[in-house]
Amino acid sequence: MRFMTTLNYIDAVAREKSIRKAAEKLAITSTALNRRVLQIEDEIGQPLFERLASGVRLNTAGELFVQHIRTQKAELARVRSQIADLSGIRRGHVKIASGADTMRHFLPETVANYRNEHPAVTFDLFHKSGQEAERALRELEVDIAFIFEPIKSVDFQTMATARQQLHCIMSATHPLAKKEVLRLRDLAGQPAILPREDTGVRQLLNVGLIQRNLELGIIIESNDQEFVQNYLTQELVISFQIPIALPKSVAVENKGKNNIVARPVDLTDVPTGILHVGQLKGRVLPVAAAKFLDRTITNLSDRYGHNLDQ
Repeated sequence: MRFMTTLNYIDAVAREKSIRKAAEKLAITSTALNRRVLQIEDEIGQPLFERLASGVRLNTAGELFVQHIRTQKAELARVRSQIADLSGIRRGHVKIASGADTMRHFLPETVANYRNEHPAVTFDLFHKSGQEAERALRELEVDIAFIFEPIKSVDFQTMATARQQLHCIMSATHPLAKKEVLRLRDLAGQPAILPREDTGVRQLLNVGLIQRNLELGIIIESNDQEFVQNYLTQELVISFQIPIALPKSVAVENKGKNNIVARPVDLTDVPTGILHVGQLKGRVLPVAAAKFLDRTITNLSDRYGHNLDQ
């Protein structure tokens, strides 16, 4: 809609913190974009940006105005989705923030199944840490967030939580693969590839190690799960993951995949972690996003049963 065009320009400048960079993304000249910004500032009667040598920064008036823009854009998307739904053909655009845990297997399957029924619905998926996902919700950049770590924002409305037991992953030829359940004492001193300290999986593991006064033989730290799983086939080392980040054959059916197996870590040593699925508190989601959220919770319930809370 034409009346939103200039507002989108202001929002782009706010996100890029630079008129030049925003102009490049919008495919217009910096001069034309700056003129649009000045026109809006003149209409409002207040500057919206502080002009800096390195770019621009929102001032207090600008922060209020940009929040208004994002709210209007979100509301317009919701109304468009409702109007499209009246025709019986579900349309819409769903924006999701998630860590790597749900990005690897669960979301590809869930999104594909949803699009199989509603091919007119499109998606944006953003790989973000928990804090980044919460910020994206507040700024209306995304509709739904998946966060595997404690929620830190009072603006996050949890729609469902799935308890996730920590699993040790390794080559099927690793001696520890013979055990059905592992204790941390079994793992003490074992060569290990661990996710970095800022991840929920690492924090969950650290709780158990500290309580048991145990250490692992850390040889590599990496958040790249493709690298980790490929490396497990090259050397007899262990790593850790939660079920939702593993293929169903490994996490649910307890079968190896690509010579990789997963064994649960005893709950007396490491408590379950919590995967939070939620949205911005008080926001009415567009139809497509709301229905996708419902479908997601149903899929989680099918997979985790009594480990899901709503």
